[in-house]
Parts: sequence; C-alpha cells; structure tokens
Amino acid sequence: MASVATATVRAAKGRRLIPTRAALVLTQSAVQKVRELLQKEPDAIGLKIGVRQRGCNGLSYTLDYAKEKSKLDEEVMQDGVRVIIDKKAQLTLLGTEMDYVSTKLASEFVFNNPNIKGTCGCGESFSI
Repeated sequence: MASVATATVRAAKGRRLIPTRAALVLTQSAVQKVRELLQKEPDAIGLKIGVRQRGCNGLSYTLDYAKEKSKLDEEVMQDGVRVIIDKKAQLTLLGTEMDYVSTKLASEFVFNNPNIKGTCGCGESFSI
C-alpha cells in the first residue's frame, strides 16, 4: 500500500521542543498540509501515523488516511485537523514536532524527534 506522503526523521538533540500534553505537536505548515490532504479524501477521519521495520537503521514512519480509530490509538487534534497515532508508534513519537518542509528538491513531512538515537544518511529510517 502506498503512503499518503513521505516523511523524514531528524534527531532533535539538545533542542527543547514545546512542552505539551499532546503526543505530537504540529507546526502551522504541517497543519496546513494535513488539512489539504484530508480535503482530497472526504472519507478519512484524519491522517494516521504508523511505524514499521524498514531501512538501514530499523524503523520508519508511515502516513496514511485514517478511516477509523481503534481504542488504543492516540488522537491529536490541533487547529481543526486530526492526526491519529497508531499504538505501535506512540512511544517513538512522544515529544516530537511534526513539520512540513518544501524545498526545490522535495516536499515532505519532517519529524523533529528528541527520542531517536540514530538515523540513516537520508533520514528515512531511525533507531530509538
């Protein structure tokens, strides 16, 4: 199954992210992009973030449309958009900032994650 969007992970070493009770904090550009994606898929209740074994460093995030929320999934509501975090991804995302970055070469979600111990060279996979 193809993902909705691509994601890169960056270690947020020495960076204190916004203290919050939310499992994940979205930047305004991420909120806007999630809103755009959800408008294209009216059946979706939100964007779902998962994690899977992949890449040279072990784990990578997946982004898909959420059709339903299971009782163990975490839900983040911010500025009118809903992001659902799969139960397997919850511990890897605590305290993470989700951003959306556009450059001349790529447009992608970037997870600034203070919990990761290492990433691969391209930033696609990580280890905790």
